[in-house]
Amino acid sequence: MLSIQSGIMFPNMDLETVFLEELGQRVRTMRGLRGMSRKVLAKVSGISERYIAQLESGKGNVSIVLLRRVSNAMAAHLEDLIPSGDTSQEWAVMRDLVRKASPAQIAQAKEILSGHSGAAVSHRVPKAGIALIGLRGAGKSTLGRLLAKKIGWNFVELNKEIEKQNGLSVAEIIALYGQEGFRRMEQSALGGLLAQGEPIVLATGGGIVSEPLTFDLILSSFYTVWLKAEPEEHMTRVRSQGDLRPMADDRSAMQELRTILLSREPLYARAAAEVDTARLSIEQAAARLIETVTPVLAMAEPPRAVAAR
Repeated sequence: MLSIQSGIMFPNMDLETVFLEELGQRVRTMRGLRGMSRKVLAKVSGISERYIAQLESGKGNVSIVLLRRVSNAMAAHLEDLIPSGDTSQEWAVMRDLVRKASPAQIAQAKEILSGHSGAAVSHRVPKAGIALIGLRGAGKSTLGRLLAKKIGWNFVELNKEIEKQNGLSVAEIIALYGQEGFRRMEQSALGGLLAQGEPIVLATGGGIVSEPLTFDLILSSFYTVWLKAEPEEHMTRVRSQGDLRPMADDRSAMQELRTILLSREPLYARAAAEVDTARLSIEQAAARLIETVTPVLAMAEPPRAVAAR
């Protein structure tokens, strides 16, 4: 029997096998986006770690009920795990916008998409500052503070803002309200910062890319820079901070980190610029970041030249 996946012919692979392998890949990718180890996913979903490993390898013919438990544990939409042709990030953003839209907004969107609306649509979004994205250990907080001091803007860590607004630590929020609750608070905190109307240097959480609407708001409102490093450097820096969540007590922590990075890289790559901090000192990495954003600041209106300090 011939089967097709991504345009490739597999002469000895039936369609069900292809489907299960792609399903497993989607579960593995979503787990990576959420920054969850198999052990954590097993604990939250109530499904054995061994079964999740089978599912991710394409050998677990999972029931819809168990798959729903897996998606709920990751605060993901069930349809995002089921193989289909709709894989783009833009589609995910549009889908979530439609879910939250009023009947009037949906009617207006239908007119625009059908070509029946004569209203001009503006794509210009004022920039709210500079946002730093990337995996934990990339240097977002350290370099963000140095950049903010250099250009005379306020520095904000989004996770700290969430904690301040809710009176709970990130760990406590996730324990009480789950990933979905945390993502709602993250979006609310971001909206509050944007409403202030002052340019800031924003350090985001590593998993912000997993929520399409929130990440799209970051990309459209800020000049976004991806701070990247080698996986080993991420791990070393995180360990030096005494922070291993969500990989604490996981013997395969390094492999889990690689899985997370691999899953998120295509989303991180949507940033306007990249700064590779691999094998650089803090001073060297800060200089490279400042060099990257200086032309953007110079072109901004009104002019925002880098302050000489």
